[in-house]
Amino acid sequence: MKAMIFAAGLGTRLKPLTDTMPKALVPVGGRPLLEILLEKLTHEGFEDIVINIHHFADQIEQWCKGRENIHLSDEREQLLETGGGIRHARPLLADCQRFLIHNVDILSNVNLREFYEAGKGQAATLLVSQRDTQRYLLFNKGNRLVGWTNIKTGEVKSPYPNLNIEDCQHLAFAGIHQMSTSLFPLMDCWPERFSVIDFYLSICDAYPIYAYQQSGLRLIDVGKLDTLAAAEDFLKE
Repeated sequence: MKAMIFAAGLGTRLKPLTDTMPKALVPVGGRPLLEILLEKLTHEGFEDIVINIHHFADQIEQWCKGRENIHLSDEREQLLETGGGIRHARPLLADCQRFLIHNVDILSNVNLREFYEAGKGQAATLLVSQRDTQRYLLFNKGNRLVGWTNIKTGEVKSPYPNLNIEDCQHLAFAGIHQMSTSLFPLMDCWPERFSVIDFYLSICDAYPIYAYQQSGLRLIDVGKLDTLAAAEDFLKE
């Protein structure tokens, strides 16, 4: 099984730590986020890992030196956002039928192998939760993606012109998903930098993209300094 780790981001919410290091190497409980995630992925059967790099790329490159089955997708010249980053890594991912995508700053109790197996036959599968947020993915009663909304601004994105969002499930994206490599050709017409969520929303009427919910999900987005202590407690448990 193959996975891609998003580790190229600037980590601005973790300043001043990220003034001198990439977000991926910020320590939680004395260990870099990247090490924690790689250990989880390897334990759950993901043998081949692609990592995109941009911010302090040299540090991640040095940290990965000598580690087996890790491939770096270099975005030093330009940060390509999530969709552009996936497309840029296509040469490293195209030899499989589908692959997992995981934000480096997400800690969770998700069984990644079960999540991966649940995505067979789907164009993409998105881990979601019922946490409160302003921005929700919209799914029909069959758990298929149909749109997105910002409940604060009222903005809606959907390929369905008459979508009634009141009839939809409002679920929050959890930063973990999987994608079929059959979708790569559909990315060819997109600009150099683009959001993978916008990409999914543009094709969800024609390609099966589904929600995945795990009972008892616990997840921490280690995106701010005030989440580091909670993340350490999570790892201890």
